Amino acid sequence: MGKLSVDLAGKVALVTGASSGIGAAVARAFAGAGARVFINHPGEACEADAASLVSELKQSGVVAHAVAANVSDEAQVTAMFAEVTDREGGLDILVNNAGIAHSAPIESIELAEFQRVLNVHLVGTFLCTRAALPLFYRQNSGRIINTASQLAYIGAPGFAHYTAAKGGILSFTRSLALEIGDRNITANCVAPGATMTPMLADVPEEVIAAIRSNIPAGRLAEVDDIVGAYLFLASDAAAHFRGQCLSPNGGDAFL
Repeated sequence: MGKLSVDLAGKVALVTGASSGIGAAVARAFAGAGARVFINHPGEACEADAASLVSELKQSGVVAHAVAANVSDEAQVTAMFAEVTDREGGLDILVNNAGIAHSAPIESIELAEFQRVLNVHLVGTFLCTRAALPLFYRQNSGRIINTASQLAYIGAPGFAHYTAAKGGILSFTRSLALEIGDRNITANCVAPGATMTPMLADVPEEVIAAIRSNIPAGRLAEVDDIVGAYLFLASDAAAHFRGQCLSPNGGDAFL
């Protein structure tokens, strides 16, 4: 994949859910463009992966920090943003990317699991955005990039909780963009198509094959196919994009 040339030198970025998958790739891309990056992870289970990524970035001469927080927990989000400002003095780019998923028919989804999926995706996006806005208002600049999914538009059997959360993120982003439209702060979404990440590890191969057969490009995305949309939306070139959704999905869905 050709590299998108973006200059993020001097910018501070926080990427949630960044210990693996798309989040880790976005953090690497931002660091490669010159940003100082915070690698958010939910805690002990992902701590080693986050530390490994931070070490990798530091070896490349990048300023990087790991910061643990369950984004669905208000107190932990508050503490995370305090750490960000203490360490780097502020924030320029927020990527709300943390997410979880598993497949189950609606009649088999427990209420607690439905709420857990919505809490991580949607409540987490709200809490982190709410914490970032005062920082962005103070400097009258900022970029908010929320990870949605093309499934928010087309649905998916077995993923009603996941698609509901992603649909909520789309709607939240649009309302946010309207609220802050007169400021130098943008809010947009990236809605990736099916991407080879650890989130698909438990999906049966026959399901993966069925997904692949519906993609005109003939393959699932690799994370490097996705990061360009985040780089663009973080850049000065995207200043007039407000409440929009970019969907790198290989032609799986036309949004």
